[in-house]
Amino acid sequence: MVQLHIKRGDESQFLFTTTVDVSVETLIQQVAQIYNGRLKVDRICSEMPELADHGTTLPPNMQGLTDDQITDLRLKDEWEDKCIPSGGAEFKKDDIGRRNGRAPNKKMKELLKKTMEEAKALISKKQVQANVCVTMDMVKAALDQLRGAVMIVYPMGLPPHDPIRMELENQEDLSGTQASLKVIPEEEGQLWWAAKEMQRGKKLQDYIGKNDKTKIVVKIQKVSVALISKLDETDDDSYLQSEWADRQALKRQFQGLTNIKWGPR
Repeated sequence: MVQLHIKRGDESQFLFTTTVDVSVETLIQQVAQIYNGRLKVDRICSEMPELADHGTTLPPNMQGLTDDQITDLRLKDEWEDKCIPSGGAEFKKDDIGRRNGRAPNKKMKELLKKTMEEAKALISKKQVQANVCVTMDMVKAALDQLRGAVMIVYPMGLPPHDPIRMELENQEDLSGTQASLKVIPEEEGQLWWAAKEMQRGKKLQDYIGKNDKTKIVVKIQKVSVALISKLDETDDDSYLQSEWADRQALKRQFQGLTNIKWGPR
């Protein structure tokens, strides 16, 4: 099996095994799925401590409001009495007003946090140092662990607007967030090896040969980022002489100062 050390930029992500006869198209899909799946696990794990400490998220129209404002506007969290943690809730106010403050008890809180750490470890970047290859099954196992813990602590489920529930149901909306910049859609993904883009119409063996015992470093990135990287790596600066690179060209054009010749006719 060929072992790929997947990086984004200069940062290690995970190890992945495949065969030399895999198509680049399939390889991009497989790598992107694992890469994006790991991001999903990380996003859920970033919310898990808040769920453990402050309970479920308030409805969007109540988040960030003070108690007085909620009273004045006569707003009510209709999910508060439906989504009660196992063993009862312990009130711990969320100072930023994002969650309802009805936190799980100590035992349930420890379950959430322990499961979070186990899920993170399963797909951690530290698996690279341990020479452990990450698979999509491992990503799914991490998600199943998180889903199982949430079901134990909240047997009635989480509110539909809770980010953890939205992530687990693949209903998350990342538009306009920093998290969205990290995601690489399969159709926009590119793999690069030895400063060369691996073309989708080819196979891996077209680049590395037929030796199935090869270990290589491969970078995954979006199409636009890959194009910029290629321009950055080139030593050819002849484009600086092009008309489009002249900052004053457009100004002269509007002023009617282009194609002027000096001297007698």
